[in-house]
Amino acid sequence: MSRRYDSRTTIFSPEGRLYQVEYAQEAISMAGTAIGILSSEGVVLACEKKVTSKLLDNDGSAEKLYIINDNMICAVAGMTADASILVNNARINAQSYLKTYNEQIPCEILIKRVCDVKQGYTQHGGLRPFGVSFLYAGYDDRYQFQLFTSNPSGNYSGWKATSIGANNSAAQTLLKKDYKDDLTLKEACELAIKVLSKTMDASNINSEKLEFATLSLSKVEEGKVIHKIWNDTDVNALIQDSGVLNDKSTEDD
Repeated sequence: MSRRYDSRTTIFSPEGRLYQVEYAQEAISMAGTAIGILSSEGVVLACEKKVTSKLLDNDGSAEKLYIINDNMICAVAGMTADASILVNNARINAQSYLKTYNEQIPCEILIKRVCDVKQGYTQHGGLRPFGVSFLYAGYDDRYQFQLFTSNPSGNYSGWKATSIGANNSAAQTLLKKDYKDDLTLKEACELAIKVLSKTMDASNINSEKLEFATLSLSKVEEGKVIHKIWNDTDVNALIQDSGVLNDKSTEDD
């Protein structure tokens, strides 16, 4: 009987559900894990890389990490084609606000504008929801460092640490266990590596399977936000320094 209600986003089932939105969320649960961790010194985003072919020439660009403006970056889980549309929308909104008010757009205002677009695609016939969830890392003068997540329904919420994508429940459990409010940026990076190493379906982890980005304040120029998408060499060095490889070899023994 429920099959009558799952072809359009505008028709509720007798239980009050929108099946197309749930299908979009199911598509996200099949995507690689993405983790965001808020620290006292910045925000860390770490993603499981699904496309690992050595033949792929991506010019060093990330598969699941995007720079939105000078103060915000994001990670995605789900359909990257859908993500590209929404990231472009976010960039246009950010630059429009900067042009109008001569200051960077506050994080939550930008996220709300993108989520309004996502919600609009759940209430019009002939459209389908965007099959992608986002982790937003940002900084503004009022609320300092912030971490938000949003889903295909248009909902968004702020977090200290969270995850999206595959093995979401396991990652959340590990984050609840090990997260502390006074984490440094380095400790947050190590925690992200630790959680991904235990949730990814891989015997060992390296830069071919991970993407990493951080957002922090410059120690030289006051108030300047620095966002960095890490290269393969830096990611491998971080994995080595975190001791995850040693921990995994001990577990195997």
